[in-house]
Amino acid sequence: MKLSYVISNEIYAPRVMEILKKLNIDYFTQWEQVKGKGHGTEPHLGTRSFPNMNSVLMIAFDDETALNKLADEIITANAEILKPDDRIRMFQVPLERIV
Repeated sequence: MKLSYVISNEIYAPRVMEILKKLNIDYFTQWEQVKGKGHGTEPHLGTRSFPNMNSVLMIAFDDETALNKLADEIITANAEILKPDDRIRMFQVPLERIV
């Protein structure tokens, strides 16, 4: 089992939701208006200087096929996003148990 975090600029949150719908992934936890800064990116802090915010999805996968399809779709979506700071990020970690 795997756990995936999908982080995007809030502007691209609807695109991420389109991807999930396309892949029939209807299970997730979502956080909106999340502050953060990645390696080599501008901060998303919701301030005057850095007005953007992030959206975060947490998705548990017991089927790696669906996870791999999600990664492929994110790669495709990122090819269309011109500004590297705005690209959708996906982090994958092992998931030991769901209770």
